[in-house]
Amino acid sequence: MSTAQFDTLRLELRRGCLVLAVLGQLRTEHYGYTLKKELNDRGMDIDEGTLYPLLRRLETQGLLVSEWREEDKRNKRFYRLSPAGSRVLEELLAEWQQLNASVETIVGRSRTAA
Repeated sequence: MSTAQFDTLRLELRRGCLVLAVLGQLRTEHYGYTLKKELNDRGMDIDEGTLYPLLRRLETQGLLVSEWREEDKRNKRFYRLSPAGSRVLEELLAEWQQLNASVETIVGRSRTAA
């Protein structure tokens, strides 16, 4: 498999995790830069060209709320989970745990069979 093919598969895998990671991190209010930094610090590298469209989409879907505020003499848009976002996060976490357990069982079996 070429590096390009692997990178495509890796991005596909990560894309499914980004929504969960962003919602989880926004249990605490953040503006874009601090959200990006927190995610990066926790191993979820995300670039601005991916993060900001995702934030807008999640807000349009009613999962986030945002407000503009001045901080350090600059206007910043702060995001946090909406009540609906909190409910969806809990449901997605339950689904994630089930999927993770299933994949671990499948991968564990294939490793021992190999």
